[in-house]
Amino acid sequence: MSVANPILEKWIARTLESYPCAALPFLSGQDDPFRNPVGQTLHQSLTALFEQLQGDMDASVIAPALDAIIRIRAVQELTPSQAVGFLFLLKPIMRELAPEQDQAQLADRMDQLALMAFDKYMLCREQVAEVRWSERQRRVRAHPVVG
Repeated sequence: MSVANPILEKWIARTLESYPCAALPFLSGQDDPFRNPVGQTLHQSLTALFEQLQGDMDASVIAPALDAIIRIRAVQELTPSQAVGFLFLLKPIMRELAPEQDQAQLADRMDQLALMAFDKYMLCREQVAEVRWSERQRRVRAHPVVG
């Protein structure tokens, strides 16, 4: 998973570091998308988001990239701030490595992405809750309590 841009490379690394230490070597070291779908998805989606931050902010590119990351993070044991926090990891990297004239515009765009990500996270969590509720209902119907 090679990355040419040092800002993007650092963002991907910091996002991967947000996962438990035991998962980090696998997520960052395994290039096979079948053996490491989470790492591959993060890499591809963060790359697409980074390109859009610098480009047109095309919703048809942003939406599926955000969706892929947020769906993964919504089923993990993360708080909402942890689930969307990967977007905020980019701000200090930008302050460190990006030209100053680009920072204000990119910060505004990152805020837009964060709001979109939070909305997507809430939708995904609602879907997870519905699936869990449906599963509980199915179990109750399959094994009714006889008194």
